[in-house]
Amino acid sequence: MNAAVTVIISLLVAAAIWRKPAEPAQTELAAADGGMGWVWIGVSISTLVLLFSVVWTMAVLARVTSPGTKPALTVEITGRQWWWQVRYLSGDPAQVFTTADEIHIPAGVPVKFVLIGGDVIHSFWVPALGGKTDLIPGQTNETWLEAHAPGIYRGQCAEYCGVEHAKMSLLVIAQTMRDFEAWRVREMQSPARPASGEQWAGQALFVAHCGACHAVRGTDAGGQLGPDLSHLTSRKTLAAGSLPNDAAHLAQWISDPQGVKPGNLMQKPDLAPNELRDVVAYLGTLQ
Repeated sequence: MNAAVTVIISLLVAAAIWRKPAEPAQTELAAADGGMGWVWIGVSISTLVLLFSVVWTMAVLARVTSPGTKPALTVEITGRQWWWQVRYLSGDPAQVFTTADEIHIPAGVPVKFVLIGGDVIHSFWVPALGGKTDLIPGQTNETWLEAHAPGIYRGQCAEYCGVEHAKMSLLVIAQTMRDFEAWRVREMQSPARPASGEQWAGQALFVAHCGACHAVRGTDAGGQLGPDLSHLTSRKTLAAGSLPNDAAHLAQWISDPQGVKPGNLMQKPDLAPNELRDVVAYLGTLQ
């Protein structure tokens, strides 16, 4: 559209240069007869082109803002330094649950996202699925995404939000509707109970040292400052993409959170080596 305006204006300028100036008497006669000069022709054509451009732009923005069909799911995302709280909403309170850093969605249908800034301004961005939308404290924004095929799509905070901004990534995992429903049913359930003395000891230590900040469904751990860890081992990464999710890296993250992600709110718990081993064993059961 910009190219069309440029071409039209260029042609008008060239015509004005090529055209001989009219004699004064002819100019006065043309004005008296009500003739329209090149300037008015150029203004009229440019106005029509720009008006069409505005209407076309507004129509496209309207289509982008709202999906063509009703979203199959609503997910609330809260950006925090430096991780993502993910809350699946539903009209049935029993189906509302919270997870972190990984977003599971059904493929082939639009999904609505409600975006909240939990501390500073963040920006929700999954490049393969859509554009950026800011999460601003005190303001609720909305967007929608649709994955046309199952797969794993990487996202990233796109607004500088502090020293560990670069380590604030997320994964959108698009699944078939059947696989998504199976995942959702499992996530709503409480994790399996510990099966060994080591795991029971780890659960008690976790509740005592970590339960004020983290929650695990079915236990006395109900903190909300940090991520919900109810199904921790089903996630692919730790600390919003900073580490792979396995026992060795989990022990590293618990024993030295500031070494992995300086400035984050997680403090090093006062655990002896055998106690750390028990906590890691317990967290390994959260499938």
